[in-house]
Amino acid sequence: MIDAQQPINPSIFHRMFYGPSELRAGWRLCIFLGIVVALINASNLLVRRLLSGADDTALFLIREVMDFLIFLLASWIMSRMERRTIADYGLPWRGSFRVQFWQGVLLGFGAITALLLVMRLVRVFYFGRIALHGFEIWKWAVVYALVFILVALREEFRARGYGLFTLSAGIGFWPAAILSAAFFGYSHHGNSGEDWIGLFNAGAFGLLACFLLRTTGNLWMPIGLHAAFDWGETYFYGVADSGQTLPGHLLNSSSSGPAWLSGGTVGPEGSVLCTLLIVLVWLICAGWLRQVRYPNPATIQNSPSKSSDVVLPVA
Repeated sequence: MIDAQQPINPSIFHRMFYGPSELRAGWRLCIFLGIVVALINASNLLVRRLLSGADDTALFLIREVMDFLIFLLASWIMSRMERRTIADYGLPWRGSFRVQFWQGVLLGFGAITALLLVMRLVRVFYFGRIALHGFEIWKWAVVYALVFILVALREEFRARGYGLFTLSAGIGFWPAAILSAAFFGYSHHGNSGEDWIGLFNAGAFGLLACFLLRTTGNLWMPIGLHAAFDWGETYFYGVADSGQTLPGHLLNSSSSGPAWLSGGTVGPEGSVLCTLLIVLVWLICAGWLRQVRYPNPATIQNSPSKSSDVVLPVA
């Protein structure tokens, strides 16, 4: 006779797939990636059939929107399976475009401005003259603001959304953050004009974004920082952004000198001065943001909490 008080040991097969409360993180991540790959293949087929004659700009915007929606839909499907919410993965809609986002915007635009001022002081960058006039100034300012908010949403949620949350449940936050940052840096390797310093700085930025997520509880500050930094590079100062220079920039700026200092074809992100800037921004934020807010231990353990703003002391 089996003692009702004695727990029944689960089989090895069960322990291979399940932890104490749910499917193990690695298997959940595999399911998520399978959903993402299926949706990407379906969207590529749709684009080829319906938008084969569209121009490059339209295709870029459509693919940015579709890529964000793919990761959002895949995350929503996983949230239904796991009894979680999109907010648990770092993107609470109730916090969208509020104080933390605008703090990130100020931090991002201030960072690119400070970087270019230092580069001007060491004579590897020149601001040049205003290239746009009248209505063109405001038109391109708004166009690039919308584009880079979309880019930041897509890149931040793709690199630091469901995948980072689930990896954190399996191996801990900082090991997961390092992998996320490495993926984010590597994802820029296909950009024209990119080099190893630019890739390293992209990864370092990714790790900084993970820190901001950790200490603010969501992705809205990293999204604001990311969007404003890119907007400042591409539109306001007219420099290359990860090796790409686009039309419609406010200033006709230029750079000269050794690539390791000026950034060369990469733009300011390819300069060692950008590396130092990322370290400085991290130190400033570390003195300002001192609490751990992500991930919420209750959501990691699949024990939903009434409050998504659990605050823990920094270890």
